[in-house]
Amino acid sequence: MDQEKENPLRDKSYAFALTMVKRCFLLQRKSNDSVISKKLMRSATAIGSNIEEAIGGHSSKNFRKKISISYKKARETHYWIRLLGDAEIFTDRETNEYLEQVEELLRIMASIQKNMEANQDS
Repeated sequence: MDQEKENPLRDKSYAFALTMVKRCFLLQRKSNDSVISKKLMRSATAIGSNIEEAIGGHSSKNFRKKISISYKKARETHYWIRLLGDAEIFTDRETNEYLEQVEELLRIMASIQKNMEANQDS
């Protein structure tokens, strides 16, 4: 098992990506959709992959950059989920659940960015 210390953002982003991968594959099989589901899968998995890169970064500048990219990818993911919900491809329950998860990630990353800016100014 991984001996890295606990990191809620890393863990939550990974769990969210896993959910989205499973859901996107199911969507592709059921509806033969590949365009939007692939866009959703790409943006949802990019959140966590950039967080992993941020954690492994060698400078605070690199960390800030990767967290910023993760935040942007989470915003993109939010868009695709809303679109699939409004198109009635995701149920209301699924849409709300997925939006809740991505909004939690956005709040955590926004807090990290705010704290880093405050520390940079001091």
